[in-house]
Amino acid sequence: MSQASLKVGGYTPFSATEYPGLLSAVVFVQGCPWRCGYCHNPHLQPRTNASPLPWADILSALERRVGLLDAVVFCGGEATMDPALASAIGQVRALGFKIGLETAGIYPERLAGLLPLLDWVGLDVKAPFAHYAAVTGVAGSGDPVRDSIAAVLASGVDYECRTTVHPAQLPPAQLTALAQTLSELGVDNYVLQEFRATGCQDQALLTSAVAGYPGDDLLARIAPLFPRFSVRRNH
Repeated sequence: MSQASLKVGGYTPFSATEYPGLLSAVVFVQGCPWRCGYCHNPHLQPRTNASPLPWADILSALERRVGLLDAVVFCGGEATMDPALASAIGQVRALGFKIGLETAGIYPERLAGLLPLLDWVGLDVKAPFAHYAAVTGVAGSGDPVRDSIAAVLASGVDYECRTTVHPAQLPPAQLTALAQTLSELGVDNYVLQEFRATGCQDQALLTSAVAGYPGDDLLARIAPLFPRFSVRRNH
């Protein structure tokens, strides 16, 4: 394969949860410019020179899954970081799979170009836009996310916006403000994900985690803002 091939850092041949309502395979793209403390896949953050898993091998594996799976989800890392993503999506679509993309919205112009190729988007929204740097470690990182949300909403592609919730990074006032902002932007499908220790290398986040956060009172204030709202707990 040429150097333009997708850099794949991981592959899950079967998932019943990654693409809502469908059975999927998951392709983890190598590389992410952000350094979120609660990242589940810190090994995928470096943008390596070579692909840890050859894309040709992944494509061959997917060819063998035709008829057994409904969809393929590309995630990361940050999949839109890879210039070969559109080509890889096209190859997978040609096999007949639906295509999902999980993204943090870092590159709104790239995302907008990909949206016609997608059937579903899982868009991570990490904090109120002005507070993004506290989560990502990158100044100004909230600005492109607002544009990515607008692009997804304008596209008509099925989506969910979701936020990983840790009380030290999103205390109740900030979480409520974020939900209000998303509602005002027109988001109608919002998911809160309870913080998980898996992969987290930030000791302060690990020690300050609170099981069951956000609680019922806080959820009761947020839920009415969205026609579709759900919470993913760790149990």
